[in-house]
This record gives sequence, structure tokens and C-alpha cells, in this order.
Amino acid sequence: MREEEEAFYCTQFVSALAMGRSGELSDFQRGTVVGCHMCKKSLREIATLLNLPRSTVNNVIVQWKREGRTCPLPRCGRPHKLKEEHRQVLERMVQEQTFPSLQALAAEFRRASGANVSAATVSRELREMGLSRRSSSEGKAKERKKAQKMAEVSVEDKAEFDGQDQMDVSHLDLRAGCIIRTIPLPGTDGLYLQHVDVGEAHPRTVVGECAAVNQLQNCMAVLLCNLKPTQVRGVASQAVVVCVRSPGSVEILAPPNGAVPGDRVAIHGFTGDPDKELDSAKVCEHIGSDLRTDGQCVATYKGVPLEVVGKGVCRAPTLSNCVVVLTNGGDS
Repeated sequence: MREEEEAFYCTQFVSALAMGRSGELSDFQRGTVVGCHMCKKSLREIATLLNLPRSTVNNVIVQWKREGRTCPLPRCGRPHKLKEEHRQVLERMVQEQTFPSLQALAAEFRRASGANVSAATVSRELREMGLSRRSSSEGKAKERKKAQKMAEVSVEDKAEFDGQDQMDVSHLDLRAGCIIRTIPLPGTDGLYLQHVDVGEAHPRTVVGECAAVNQLQNCMAVLLCNLKPTQVRGVASQAVVVCVRSPGSVEILAPPNGAVPGDRVAIHGFTGDPDKELDSAKVCEHIGSDLRTDGQCVATYKGVPLEVVGKGVCRAPTLSNCVVVLTNGGDS
């Protein structure tokens, strides 16, 4: 049901995007943001899915939580002369910079935004936004604090959003390893027991489905080594063989030639020590959707190749533009 809801929102939102992002969000767009939030999507996922700034997504969700509505209240008085994007430029300028006079602020705003407005219009827009031109660092600090207070959500929700947004591939302990042997797991139908060398004193055991058992003997693979171990028929599954999946095929993700068991698989720009232990459901939800092979069968995270530094990139044998899965044998 959740997949059907997500597919509905994605399909319906395509037509709404034709309006562009220069104006305010329509009622339908705001409702779509809330709908994605109710489907347990994170701020980052919603912003990426709907091609919207994360701050805009956050503001819509905050308004819905606080006031139970997504539509802005009707305005009173004259309509704004400035577009919403220009108002955002003006707000950032007042909060981040100091200007000696209103005329100087208006001149800099015209240069930055391209909007041909007078100093009087700038002053009126600032008043309607609840801001004013400040000429002291104290004034800027007060305005920043006010903006932060308006945008903040409850402590629980903020912690939830932050935890989701901070989860990236640097939390994973990905290593090159060698599958020593693969045998059927006694008492099961279609499950196999693998012994893998990941550069430790003793091999680890892995339980999973194998698409081609004859390819899983004495071969190199990329393994995920810090998921919480699971027990299958009394056997501990202590790692995951990373695979690439298409609708009709599954292949092992292979490290570059010259890699040895224990070599760390890294992604440029995503640094840090991996977590000691991770929950597989959270990894698949927050990281798995960004793992794919490109047109050359190279595994990537958000378009950045997975590599063993100094030795090369990780590839699938033949599957390009396919999903990289973090469950054994490609079983979802």
C-alpha cells in the first residue's frame, strides 16, 4: 500500500511541477508534501522527490503540524510587488549583512535579484515580513534568532529529521572480501551458507539466497560487515554479499583487480568511521535508494563511484543502470 501511495504522489506531482518553482506552492503541492511526510519520507527524500528546497518542505510540514492546514491564510491589503523568490533573497540579505541606509539595501537588492523596485517598496516588504533593516550586529543576531524560532519544530520531530538526514554511506563498513565456499544450508529450501574472508583472523559466515552457486566459490566480492547479525537455523549471518539486481538477473558486485580481503571500499566526499552496528531496515530505507550502477556498470552512491583507493572502482560484470542491493543474494 505504501508503494502505491508513493507512486500516486510521484505521478500526480509531475503536472504540478510544470508551474515551476518561481512562485508560491499551490494547494496541491503543499498537500503532496504532507502526503509524502505521512508515508514516512524524510525531509531530504521529499525535497529530492519533489524538486523543492528542503527549507520549503520543512515549512509546509511545520505549518501542518502546528495549525492543521497547508494552505496559507488569505492576505489583506495590497498584493506583494515581489515574487516569493525575491522576498527570500531580501530576507537573507537583511539577516546576513549590514547596510548603512535603506537606499544602500535597495540598491544591493536590485543588483542581486534583478527586481526593479524602489526603496519604499523594499521597506514595505520588510515590514510585512516582520523584519527591518539593521545596522548593528546585535540587530542581525535578533533577526536570525527570530527566523530560527519560526522555523523550528518540536524537539522530537527535529531529532527524527536530523537522524534521517545524517544517515549516509559513510556509516557502512564496506570491504573487499573473498567468498571461500558456498554450500546448501541444511534444513532449508534455497538458502546457502557461505564462508567469507574479510581480512579478519577467522572467516565470517553468511546466510542468503544465491543466484548462481557455481560463481560463489573462491571469488572476490564487496561485503557489508556492520549490519546487526541474524540467526538462521542456528547459524549466524555476519555479513552481506553486496549484489546488483535487474528484473531478471542478479550479479555480485566485484572489487577492483588487486584488491585483497579487508580493503576498505570508500566513496569520495563521504568520510568518517563506520558505525559498529546498523539496523538493516534503516540502511535500506535511507541509503539503499541512492546506490546504483552507472552506464559503465560502476557502482555509485549519489553518482560517486565506490572504490578501493589506489586500486580502482567496484563494478558489476554486466548490469548497468541497475539497483545495488544490501541484502544477501539480492533477496529483498
